[in-house]
Amino acid sequence: MERQAPNQCPVCGGATHVKVVACSSCGSEIHGVFSQSPISGLDADQMKFLETFLRCRGVLSSMERELGISYPTVRSRLDALLNALGYGGAPDRREEIAEKQRRVLERLEAGEITADEARQELQGAR
Repeated sequence: MERQAPNQCPVCGGATHVKVVACSSCGSEIHGVFSQSPISGLDADQMKFLETFLRCRGVLSSMERELGISYPTVRSRLDALLNALGYGGAPDRREEIAEKQRRVLERLEAGEITADEARQELQGAR
């Protein structure tokens, strides 16, 4: 049974790294300090979710059916996975700001608001 290397030291809580890489065929060992993929830091539930995401080709509605959970729960778990991999936060906020700006400009173009009102709303959208 293969076990996953811990990413956190059980003694002090510090980050761990791989020092030995061994060949399962001939037994050769290479010693050094090797980097690990962010994926190796995922827990079992996050890995299962990632595998499901890939199997469903990123189609969240398919993930809903396969996992038996609601769309908001799928989104929440996907956001948590992205955060665990270091990809969360900023992109979602940028998309939210861009969407607000687009709506303000559409309202301006439609004559629903004045240029001054649009400017004020755009400044507040940041």
